[in-house]
Amino acid sequence: MKVRAPSADSQYFDVRKLIHGASLHTVCEEARCPNIAECWGRGTATFQILGDTCTRACRYCYVHSGRPEHPPDPLEPLRLAHTAAQMSLEHVVVTSVDRDDLADRGAGHFAATIRALKRKAPQASVEVLTPDFLGVEEEALQTVLAERPEVFNHNIETVRRLHRQMRGAKASYEKALWLLQQAKELADYPVLTKSGIIVGLGETNDEVVGTMRDLRAHGVDVVTIGQYLQPSAKHAQIDRWVHPDEFRWFREQGEAMGFGSVFSGPLVRSSYRADEQRHAAETGRGAVAY
Repeated sequence: MKVRAPSADSQYFDVRKLIHGASLHTVCEEARCPNIAECWGRGTATFQILGDTCTRACRYCYVHSGRPEHPPDPLEPLRLAHTAAQMSLEHVVVTSVDRDDLADRGAGHFAATIRALKRKAPQASVEVLTPDFLGVEEEALQTVLAERPEVFNHNIETVRRLHRQMRGAKASYEKALWLLQQAKELADYPVLTKSGIIVGLGETNDEVVGTMRDLRAHGVDVVTIGQYLQPSAKHAQIDRWVHPDEFRWFREQGEAMGFGSVFSGPLVRSSYRADEQRHAAETGRGAVAY
């Protein structure tokens, strides 16, 4: 698999300068996303709030794990919103590390970030990609959804059989499904729900389809499916390279299930072309393969 390096005539270096100048984190860098040159080159980025240290240690994820040394930065939401406005973003994706050390698991910080974005970049829709808010799920959902993000995303990541092995004892396949369904039920507006699956961790294609069925049964509107890329020798090994024809087959299965949008391809990630994912779901354009 190959991706293009940043080109001098793209917006990549402008985006990098803005983000680093505002002391912001992005999952693009922290998770070593292969699409960083493309996304930053087209003037977009996925912001990561609540610091750079995650209290979980998923076997596929490169984000630094450990015990966070600092509380959330109260000025981070404002800096993020100001940067999004400078970038003239029309769709802003905000994710975070897990913060099991915080009483509200970071929900209040998500809410503050959405509020800041609505003030500073009112032209932009907001997508939040949240952790599972372990132990305070319903209260945290109410806090986040009260600010009315247009898209609520929580990644299920892998199939039921591999979930605990890849995500650890704290994570739960059933709780991920519940969280997505609860977001739909608790919102007093038509929120779009979304989830992502990584393939190449040891699952079968039938298990992937089974996970898609579970997501659809819990009201999920958008699903993304992409190839796992081992970020270091310490992480889970790649079990297989999924053929593009199989990604197309996943897309067709998702179409048949009635997802509003299915983005399926080797380099697809949850926030990859997130603006297009939302547009496809809302306009009925449907599934897309990359």
